[in-house]
Amino acid sequence: MPTLLLSLRPLLCAAVLALPLLAAGQANPSAKAISPDLFGIFFEDINYAADGGLYGELVQNRSFEYAPSDHEGWHPLSGWDYLHEGYAMGSVSVESAAPLHPNNPHYVQLRVENPLQKGLGLRNKGFDGIALQAGAPYDCSLWARVPAGTAVPLLVQLRDKQGAVLAETTLSAQAAGWQQYRATLTPSAAAPEASLVVLATGQGVVDLDMVSLFPRKTFHDRPNGLRPDLAQVIADLHPKFVRFPGGCLAHGDGLDNLYRWKNTIGPVEQRVAQRNIWGYHQTAGLGYFEYFQFCEDIGAKPLPVVAAGVSCQNSGGTWRIGGVGQQCVPLADMAAYTQDVLDLIEYANGPATSTWGAKRAAAGHPAPFNLEYVGIGNEDKITPGFEERFKMIYDAVHAKYPHVQVIGTVGPSPKGEDYDKGWALASQLRVPLVDEHYYEKPKWFLTNNRRYDTYDRARPKVYLGEYASWGNTLFNAVAEAAYMTSLERNGDVVCLASYAPLLAKEGHTQWNPDLIYFNNSTVVPTVNYYVQQLFGQNQGTEYVAGVVAPPAGAVADTTVAASCVRDAKTGDVILKLVNASATAQPFQVDLSSFKGLNLAATRTVFAGDKDAKNTFASPRTVLPKVAPYKAVRRFVYSAEPYSLTVIRLRGRR
Repeated sequence: MPTLLLSLRPLLCAAVLALPLLAAGQANPSAKAISPDLFGIFFEDINYAADGGLYGELVQNRSFEYAPSDHEGWHPLSGWDYLHEGYAMGSVSVESAAPLHPNNPHYVQLRVENPLQKGLGLRNKGFDGIALQAGAPYDCSLWARVPAGTAVPLLVQLRDKQGAVLAETTLSAQAAGWQQYRATLTPSAAAPEASLVVLATGQGVVDLDMVSLFPRKTFHDRPNGLRPDLAQVIADLHPKFVRFPGGCLAHGDGLDNLYRWKNTIGPVEQRVAQRNIWGYHQTAGLGYFEYFQFCEDIGAKPLPVVAAGVSCQNSGGTWRIGGVGQQCVPLADMAAYTQDVLDLIEYANGPATSTWGAKRAAAGHPAPFNLEYVGIGNEDKITPGFEERFKMIYDAVHAKYPHVQVIGTVGPSPKGEDYDKGWALASQLRVPLVDEHYYEKPKWFLTNNRRYDTYDRARPKVYLGEYASWGNTLFNAVAEAAYMTSLERNGDVVCLASYAPLLAKEGHTQWNPDLIYFNNSTVVPTVNYYVQQLFGQNQGTEYVAGVVAPPAGAVADTTVAASCVRDAKTGDVILKLVNASATAQPFQVDLSSFKGLNLAATRTVFAGDKDAKNTFASPRTVLPKVAPYKAVRRFVYSAEPYSLTVIRLRGRR
């Protein structure tokens, strides 16, 4: 069995494994242990990634909480149409006098003077329409009350774009206090742009709130769950960790917009919705419990990121005139804020008998989520106010939970003032890891392939939390692949890495490029996605030098790159060969140091035209091609132009 590397910082890089034997009794001195958590994903609610995306809710503005502060021109009835069928008479208004819950202050009141058989009410077209599948069950729920205590019948329908009824049911609102009503609707035909309609068909007054529609089939059949096709594409990356909920979302647009994890757990009607820093609305339906549960469902470690007691330095739009800049939680409030971070760890790891562990258990998960990492801060400007508050949070977490690895932040760029100050602070405090971010041109990734080769191994380790080249062409993806081989080569200092952003909805993007594009019915993994997938599905626990030699005369950090890793769990040896040039390139491979390898290998080639990309119009332009491959102990492999080739040889443990 491999032994654990010890460190002055406990459990650094999730207890990086020491060098395993390549064959019984024979170690390879050229092998170097790398982090077992190296490649993961970063989820942020940007580009409508959550509401209208991964989160399964099909109704937009279900709790009537949209506001002009979310998006210019929005109001509590945005996303809803007022319907008075035929000659029905009445009115609709938004009220807040006696809400369902104080955290959800707005609701709709329908006053029906004369329903004239057809009734009046509301229609919701979801997020760019509701995509329905024929014969699939959809669960509708709503909260209602009749203040006068006189029952009001409600007709609930699914209609297609032309208004044809695809499914319907009748409910009776009859309680004077708020009560939840449920129904199942099964459409008779598919419809890509359907709507949900709720009509009051009897005279009287009825209040409505939290009008919801979910597909019965969610990812892993979870209630309040995730869109299954989108979640599965993410799961297919085989990430070792999931970072959430941001990003800039975590530290928000001003102190009143910090992402407060406690506001996102418990019954959905009691969660606190708020504006999204990216210019729309977040319901918090996809909250911390759902994030932790998703991590568990896909076998990934959770990596939550909390604000470091300061808001985003771009708060109020400091790129525009009149921005307010970074704001700091008052020092008098920092003890309570720090306690919130400690409570988060208890929520994730505490026993079901603890205060916050009990809330996790009440949500349906008595066992701990086994949290190992927590990020403090995101791309923050390293000001004295930030440093003081970061230290307060870090010291408290380190003292109470020494085995939880804290990740610091060093700004949004690969160099500069905040980068230098962030590294100095992290080194002074001996923070286990720091979070580096950078978005650069493809050429940068090729010419900086040696970036981590000379990092001081005694300093904090690195989490490359956000990186991407500017584009979704094959050349972008291959440049990223070349850089990822350097992350494997330096997997002793780069413990975690995640491309960003993860998701983007068609017509609703605030940031490009992204890894996965989608609309209501289609998911389009980019060419960059397949590079991430091939590395994610072929991770190793050690890097072995001297196995692959670049072509003679090639400039290794500008045209070609390669890595060899071994998975101690399976004994498999995995070669990754990257050719970022316009001509085929020969790689020399020497497998003679490995004993017991099965030379009948599997080869995956991802190659094509330099400018090729996957789009909604052509989602399968470039895909990996898998085939058997017969290797020998020493051979020369000719890599196609603009390609990533993965050769996996089965070994013994």
